[in-house]
Amino acid sequence: MYEYIDIHSHLYFPDFDEDREEVIAQMKEEKIATISIGTDFVSSKKTIELANQHENLFACIGQHPSELTIDSVFDARYSELSENKNVVAIGECGLDYFRLAPMNSSLKGIQKTIFQYQIDMALFVDKPLMLHIRSAKGTLDAYEEALEILEHHSKISGDKLRGNAHFFAGDIEILKRFLAIGFTVSFPGAITFADSYDELIQYAPINMIMAETDSPFVAPAPHRGERNSPLFVPLVVERIAQVRGESLEEVKKALRDNALLQFPAIAS
Repeated sequence: MYEYIDIHSHLYFPDFDEDREEVIAQMKEEKIATISIGTDFVSSKKTIELANQHENLFACIGQHPSELTIDSVFDARYSELSENKNVVAIGECGLDYFRLAPMNSSLKGIQKTIFQYQIDMALFVDKPLMLHIRSAKGTLDAYEEALEILEHHSKISGDKLRGNAHFFAGDIEILKRFLAIGFTVSFPGAITFADSYDELIQYAPINMIMAETDSPFVAPAPHRGERNSPLFVPLVVERIAQVRGESLEEVKKALRDNALLQFPAIAS
């Protein structure tokens, strides 16, 4: 049984080319599993290849919103990939307005369309969504618009629509809306050096939280500036326990159990 489940990493990135196998072997020794997240078709295939080779790796396949162009499509090839037994979620998908010009309505429209396609596929193949939502600086616009879409689908599909909002950076009201439709949220290494997450960590019910690294990005303290990896996920769990004022062992077990409930293929 795994002690830690890092629910969001990118182990296929070139950052791991020199020591990927060593990292994965050490993860296994430390009873750490991770979900490796695709951002387009090519990387989605890579996540499956890695998951097929390593028992403590699992795959998430989909199209990242910030990778989209005016000509992007989301087609049946992804549906074929989703049939692999190691694919535990669809994504990362959602809306990313962080670098979009405010008036770039064309790309916003494409992001929403591709997001809708991935929601439909997740419902069809009965897998949870892995959400990537990032708003324009100083706003919550992407969260607001993504939730409008998700709340609409939730009214139609009920709890068959499910998923996780990765690297959650909304406010309490946004968090409440995710919780209301049964979505979990996950927190990254940034919580170890930014106290702006504390209120969210304290407010969210313990059964609706998971831990992630988003490797190779945003390494937790005391490793800031280094390459991140799933080996650092215990530091995220430790910080969540500290902020909540709860036992590390209880929080570690709860977060692991939450991941197994959200992504049951990990336990099978």
